[in-house]
Amino acid sequence: MGGWWQEIAGLVLPADCAGCGRPRVVLCGECRDALCGRAARRVWPDPVPAGLPPVHAAARYGDAVRSVLLAHKERGGLPLAEPLGAALAGAVRVAGCSGAGWGVRARRGPLLLVPVPSARRAVAGRGHDPGRRIGLAAARALRSAGVPARVAAVLRLCRAVADQSGLDAGQRRVNVSGAMGVVGGVDRLWREGGPVVLVDDLMTTGASLAEAARAVSGAGGRIVGAAVVAAAPRAFESNRN
Repeated sequence: MGGWWQEIAGLVLPADCAGCGRPRVVLCGECRDALCGRAARRVWPDPVPAGLPPVHAAARYGDAVRSVLLAHKERGGLPLAEPLGAALAGAVRVAGCSGAGWGVRARRGPLLLVPVPSARRAVAGRGHDPGRRIGLAAARALRSAGVPARVAAVLRLCRAVADQSGLDAGQRRVNVSGAMGVVGGVDRLWREGGPVVLVDDLMTTGASLAEAARAVSGAGGRIVGAAVVAAAPRAFESNRN
């Protein structure tokens, strides 16, 4: 099984580790450990945007973790969704357990992973939706570990937003303020599903997660936290635990 998986991976990835460039491996053990080998931690952007739920991150953004995220998002490294999803699943479990309502999850339906949406032009340009793909991988990892979970891709961008890169925290908040909405017909999903954990690949200022929380909460979703693969180093430095 490993042979054909490596062969298929070679069609979309160079035969080098996406994190450190080590040859003949999609992701080496050291880089996988940097990505998902540690317990997820609570992180805080500085300043904390209004309405941001508690956020947990699997790793610090930088070095190998940064390289892996960019290889998946921008260079079509689709096999990397599996280890990225495993990292996200660890953060989701901590975020869900830390939030109110986890104890009644089994009676309320599966844990709902709601990805932060990407702009349509970005998805079209990349050829895939990296946030949703990682979320699906995380849900599979959670189910394999005995945690009922599913992805609920119910968020949409209601208007155009600028590229967030290069914007400071205040500009990012203004850029995404009121930009997200929830698709129609979610009432049944909220009734039959469990609590909601917002998911994304990266948190820098927290503006997108705060806007996602506003949209989901306004539509009746019961958010218990947010989880990301990686957070900016400053968010770890501001850790209050």
